[in-house]
Amino acid sequence: MSRVWIVMPVYNEAAVVGEVLAELRRTFPHVVCVDDGSSDESARICAEAGAVVVQHPINLGQGAALQTGFEYALQDPEMDCVVTFDSDGQHRVVDAWDMVERIRSGEAEVVLGSRFLDRRTNVSALKRLVLRTAAFFSKLSTGMDLSDAHNGLRALDRGTLSRIRLTQNRMAHASEIVNQLADLRPRWVEHPVQIVYTDYSRSKGQSLLNGVNILAELFVK
Repeated sequence: MSRVWIVMPVYNEAAVVGEVLAELRRTFPHVVCVDDGSSDESARICAEAGAVVVQHPINLGQGAALQTGFEYALQDPEMDCVVTFDSDGQHRVVDAWDMVERIRSGEAEVVLGSRFLDRRTNVSALKRLVLRTAAFFSKLSTGMDLSDAHNGLRALDRGTLSRIRLTQNRMAHASEIVNQLADLRPRWVEHPVQIVYTDYSRSKGQSLLNGVNILAELFVK
Protein backbone atom coordinates (compact mmCIF):
# COMPACT_ATOMS: atom_id res chain seq x y z
CA MET A 1 0.00 0.00 0.00
CA SER A 2 1.12 3.54 -0.66
CA ARG A 3 -0.43 6.96 -0.64
CA VAL A 4 0.30 10.58 -1.35
CA TRP A 5 -0.08 13.26 1.27
CA ILE A 6 -0.67 16.86 0.26
CA VAL A 7 0.97 19.33 2.66
CA MET A 8 -0.80 22.69 2.55
CA PRO A 9 0.24 25.68 4.66
CA VAL A 10 -2.78 27.87 5.41
CA TYR A 11 -2.86 31.41 6.74
CA ASN A 12 -6.11 33.39 6.59
CA GLU A 13 -7.39 31.74 3.41
CA ALA A 14 -11.03 31.29 4.45
CA ALA A 15 -12.25 33.01 1.29
CA VAL A 16 -10.89 30.32 -1.05
CA VAL A 17 -9.48 27.31 0.79
CA GLY A 18 -12.74 25.37 0.90
CA GLU A 19 -13.04 25.49 -2.88
CA VAL A 20 -9.36 24.60 -3.33
CA LEU A 21 -9.74 21.56 -1.06
CA ALA A 22 -12.97 20.42 -2.71
CA GLU A 23 -11.18 20.14 -6.05
CA LEU A 24 -7.95 18.78 -4.60
CA ARG A 25 -9.51 15.98 -2.55
CA ARG A 26 -11.28 14.50 -5.56
CA THR A 27 -7.80 13.37 -6.68
CA PHE A 28 -5.80 13.44 -3.44
CA PRO A 29 -7.95 12.43 -0.44
CA HIS A 30 -5.12 12.71 2.08
CA VAL A 31 -4.44 16.37 2.83
CA VAL A 32 -2.88 17.89 5.93
CA CYS A 33 -3.56 21.60 6.30
CA VAL A 34 -1.23 23.37 8.68
CA ASP A 35 -3.17 26.36 9.95
CA ASP A 36 -0.41 28.82 10.75
CA GLY A 37 -2.09 30.96 13.38
CA SER A 38 -5.00 32.14 11.20
CA SER A 39 -7.35 34.72 12.69
CA ASP A 40 -10.23 33.79 10.37
CA GLU A 41 -12.25 30.60 9.89
CA SER A 42 -9.58 28.81 7.83
CA ALA A 43 -9.11 25.91 10.27
CA ARG A 44 -12.83 25.18 10.51
CA ILE A 45 -13.30 25.33 6.75
CA CYS A 46 -10.35 23.00 6.15
CA ALA A 47 -11.72 20.47 8.63
CA GLU A 48 -15.20 20.63 7.12
CA ALA A 49 -13.66 20.04 3.69
CA GLY A 50 -12.22 16.75 4.97
CA ALA A 51 -8.58 17.71 5.52
CA VAL A 52 -6.55 16.86 8.59
CA VAL A 53 -5.87 20.14 10.38
CA VAL A 54 -2.78 20.80 12.48
CA GLN A 55 -2.70 24.22 14.09
CA HIS A 56 0.09 26.58 15.08
CA PRO A 57 -1.17 28.77 17.95
CA ILE A 58 0.72 31.74 16.45
CA ASN A 59 1.90 32.60 12.96
CA LEU A 60 5.34 31.05 12.47
CA GLY A 61 5.68 31.35 8.68
CA GLN A 62 5.34 29.12 5.66
CA GLY A 63 8.62 27.29 6.18
CA ALA A 64 7.58 26.27 9.69
CA ALA A 65 4.15 25.21 8.41
CA LEU A 66 5.72 23.00 5.75
CA GLN A 67 8.04 21.38 8.28
CA THR A 68 5.09 20.63 10.56
CA GLY A 69 3.24 19.11 7.61
CA PHE A 70 6.25 17.00 6.63
CA GLU A 71 6.53 15.64 10.15
CA TYR A 72 2.84 14.77 10.18
CA ALA A 73 3.00 12.97 6.82
CA LEU A 74 6.07 10.98 7.86
CA GLN A 75 4.04 9.45 10.70
CA ASP A 76 2.02 7.53 8.10
CA PRO A 77 3.99 4.34 7.27
CA GLU A 78 2.10 4.01 3.99
CA MET A 79 3.05 7.48 2.71
CA ASP A 80 5.35 7.20 -0.29
CA CYS A 81 5.19 10.76 -1.61
CA VAL A 82 4.38 14.28 -0.43
CA VAL A 83 3.27 17.23 -2.54
CA THR A 84 3.51 20.82 -1.30
CA PHE A 85 0.47 22.72 -2.54
CA ASP A 86 -0.63 26.33 -2.02
CA SER A 87 -3.96 27.12 -0.38
CA ASP A 88 -4.76 30.23 -2.44
CA GLY A 89 -5.76 28.55 -5.70
CA GLN A 90 -2.57 29.18 -7.66
CA HIS A 91 -1.67 25.51 -8.17
CA ARG A 92 -3.39 23.02 -10.48
CA VAL A 93 -4.32 19.52 -9.34
CA VAL A 94 -3.48 17.99 -12.72
CA ASP A 95 0.09 19.27 -12.45
CA ALA A 96 0.46 17.75 -8.97
CA TRP A 97 -0.85 14.40 -10.26
CA ASP A 98 1.59 14.37 -13.20
CA MET A 99 4.47 15.16 -10.84
CA VAL A 100 3.56 12.28 -8.54
CA GLU A 101 3.40 9.94 -11.53
CA ARG A 102 6.97 10.85 -12.46
CA ILE A 103 8.10 9.77 -8.99
CA ARG A 104 6.07 6.58 -8.96
CA SER A 105 7.35 5.61 -12.41
CA GLY A 106 10.87 5.57 -10.95
CA GLU A 107 12.03 8.47 -13.11
CA ALA A 108 12.83 10.75 -10.18
CA GLU A 109 12.80 11.04 -6.41
CA VAL A 110 12.02 14.76 -6.45
CA VAL A 111 9.96 16.70 -9.00
CA LEU A 112 10.10 20.49 -8.88
CA GLY A 113 7.47 22.61 -10.60
CA SER A 114 8.56 25.28 -13.06
CA ARG A 115 6.43 28.02 -14.60
CA PHE A 116 9.14 28.71 -17.20
CA LEU A 117 9.25 25.40 -19.10
CA ASP A 118 6.23 26.39 -21.19
CA ARG A 119 4.18 29.52 -21.87
CA ARG A 120 1.01 28.78 -19.91
CA THR A 121 1.80 31.04 -16.94
CA ASN A 122 1.38 34.77 -17.44
CA VAL A 123 4.28 36.34 -15.54
CA SER A 124 5.05 40.05 -15.66
CA ALA A 125 8.38 41.05 -17.15
CA LEU A 126 9.66 42.37 -13.81
CA LYS A 127 8.64 39.29 -11.86
CA ARG A 128 10.13 37.06 -14.54
CA LEU A 129 13.42 38.97 -14.24
CA VAL A 130 13.53 38.62 -10.45
CA LEU A 131 12.67 34.90 -10.55
CA ARG A 132 15.20 34.22 -13.29
CA THR A 133 17.83 36.10 -11.28
CA ALA A 134 16.95 34.02 -8.23
CA ALA A 135 17.36 30.83 -10.27
CA PHE A 136 20.73 32.03 -11.59
CA PHE A 137 22.11 32.71 -8.12
CA SER A 138 20.64 29.43 -6.88
CA LYS A 139 22.60 27.61 -9.59
CA LEU A 140 25.79 29.42 -8.60
CA SER A 141 25.39 28.45 -4.94
CA THR A 142 24.03 24.89 -5.34
CA GLY A 143 24.96 23.67 -8.82
CA MET A 144 21.30 22.80 -9.49
CA ASP A 145 20.37 24.18 -12.91
CA LEU A 146 16.78 25.18 -12.14
CA SER A 147 14.63 27.38 -14.33
CA ASP A 148 12.36 28.27 -11.37
CA ALA A 149 13.98 28.00 -7.95
CA HIS A 150 11.05 29.49 -6.00
CA ASN A 151 8.07 27.45 -7.14
CA GLY A 152 5.94 26.14 -4.29
CA LEU A 153 4.57 23.10 -6.15
CA ARG A 154 6.92 20.21 -5.39
CA ALA A 155 6.72 16.42 -5.07
CA LEU A 156 9.20 14.51 -2.91
CA ASP A 157 9.46 10.80 -2.23
CA ARG A 158 9.53 9.49 1.31
CA GLY A 159 13.27 8.84 1.44
CA THR A 160 14.14 12.39 0.43
CA LEU A 161 11.48 13.97 2.63
CA SER A 162 12.78 12.16 5.70
CA ARG A 163 16.13 13.94 5.26
CA ILE A 164 14.71 17.45 4.78
CA ARG A 165 14.73 19.67 7.84
CA LEU A 166 13.59 23.26 7.33
CA THR A 167 14.95 25.88 9.71
CA GLN A 168 14.00 28.97 7.71
CA ASN A 169 10.52 29.60 9.06
CA ARG A 170 9.44 32.23 6.58
CA MET A 171 9.76 32.65 2.80
CA ALA A 172 13.49 31.90 2.67
CA HIS A 173 12.54 28.24 3.12
CA ALA A 174 12.17 27.99 -0.68
CA SER A 175 15.89 28.57 -1.16
CA GLU A 176 16.67 26.38 1.82
CA ILE A 177 14.87 23.42 0.25
CA VAL A 178 16.95 23.78 -2.91
CA ASN A 179 20.14 24.05 -0.85
CA GLN A 180 19.30 20.87 1.06
CA LEU A 181 18.40 19.00 -2.12
CA ALA A 182 21.76 20.00 -3.59
CA ASP A 183 23.47 18.41 -0.58
CA LEU A 184 21.27 15.28 -0.63
CA ARG A 185 21.61 14.73 -4.41
CA PRO A 186 18.36 12.86 -5.08
CA ARG A 187 17.37 12.10 -8.66
CA TRP A 188 15.38 15.20 -9.60
CA VAL A 189 13.60 16.71 -12.58
CA GLU A 190 11.69 19.89 -13.27
CA HIS A 191 8.11 19.64 -14.47
CA PRO A 192 6.17 22.30 -16.41
CA VAL A 193 3.32 23.69 -14.31
CA GLN A 194 0.85 26.51 -14.71
CA ILE A 195 0.59 29.03 -11.90
CA VAL A 196 -2.86 30.62 -11.91
CA TYR A 197 -2.54 34.23 -10.80
CA THR A 198 -5.82 35.79 -9.68
CA ASP A 199 -6.54 39.14 -8.09
CA TYR A 200 -6.92 37.28 -4.80
CA SER A 201 -3.62 35.38 -5.04
CA ARG A 202 -1.77 38.51 -6.14
CA SER A 203 -3.09 40.37 -3.10
CA LYS A 204 -1.69 37.60 -0.86
CA GLY A 205 1.63 37.15 -2.63
CA GLN A 206 5.05 38.33 -1.54
CA SER A 207 6.53 41.43 -3.13
CA LEU A 208 9.40 41.34 -5.57
CA LEU A 209 11.54 43.19 -3.06
CA ASN A 210 10.93 40.42 -0.55
CA GLY A 211 12.18 37.93 -3.14
CA VAL A 212 15.45 39.83 -3.33
CA ASN A 213 15.61 39.93 0.48
CA ILE A 214 15.25 36.13 0.56
CA LEU A 215 18.36 35.73 -1.55
CA ALA A 216 20.29 38.29 0.48
CA GLU A 217 19.38 36.55 3.75
CA LEU A 218 20.52 33.16 2.56
CA PHE A 219 23.79 34.40 1.10
CA VAL A 220 24.59 36.22 4.35
CA LYS A 221 23.97 32.99 6.27
